[in-house]
Amino acid sequence: MLPSYLADTDLSSIRLVATDMDLTLLADDKSMPEGVDERIDALARRGVVFCAASGRPALALRESFPAHHQDMALVADNGASVYLRDELIYRDLIDHDLYREVLTRCVESGCGVPVLCAFDVAYALERDRVHHDVVSIYYRNIIYIDTFEEIDVDSNKISIYFPNWDSKRNFDEVYGPEFGERLYVTCAGDEWLDFMNLGIDKGSGIRHLAEHLGIKLTDIAAFGDTYNDIPMLDIIGHSYVMANAAEHMHAHGKFLAPSNNEAGVLTVIDRIIEAMV
Repeated sequence: MLPSYLADTDLSSIRLVATDMDLTLLADDKSMPEGVDERIDALARRGVVFCAASGRPALALRESFPAHHQDMALVADNGASVYLRDELIYRDLIDHDLYREVLTRCVESGCGVPVLCAFDVAYALERDRVHHDVVSIYYRNIIYIDTFEEIDVDSNKISIYFPNWDSKRNFDEVYGPEFGERLYVTCAGDEWLDFMNLGIDKGSGIRHLAEHLGIKLTDIAAFGDTYNDIPMLDIIGHSYVMANAAEHMHAHGKFLAPSNNEAGVLTVIDRIIEAMV
């Protein structure tokens, strides 16, 4: 068992606070905990940048922080695009033939809902419009098309939604073996798989952001709950695994934060703020 967040007492040097969204900052019902805006302001007054680090695209993240996206950082699309105060400071692009290969594999399998992520736009098949209510939680601007065969746009991520919530089985049996040597494939919860270029993940996104800000990785606090958070948690100085996370995640954190439904991220942020008074 990880030590409690209360055991992390060296908080005064923290200059960046990064948090995953689903099942980390957000409650199970996707609601934002009360008081996030006040915490972002309090961190900023102390010279600390707040960052949302998520598999979600930047557009969806901006909508989650309507009052503060222009004042914070976004590590979006699992690190494939990074923004600071609404300025794009890094982006990565997947080879067009390669993303079409993944999309075709999914379509032919008859299992899963493929989504091609093109920054502020996402492409999905007309046949999958029935899943719009779920997919639109994460991808706000969806263009429905009949086929992926002719698509030729810049993309930084592919996502596949599995309505049966069996992303880990599909990773183990299909997509990891077939694409794992050419793309970074990761489970983004039980219902999603995400595909980025090799070397692109939340950890690389945090590295780009830290370099741009001129801060050390040891002076970063981060929160996460699942597989796609591991590359971020593994490299920073203050890594917090949520109490609601699966036990295997404990190997990738230094401390255990209260659960997402207890606003655990805000609880730890309050301690960071207090350490800087």
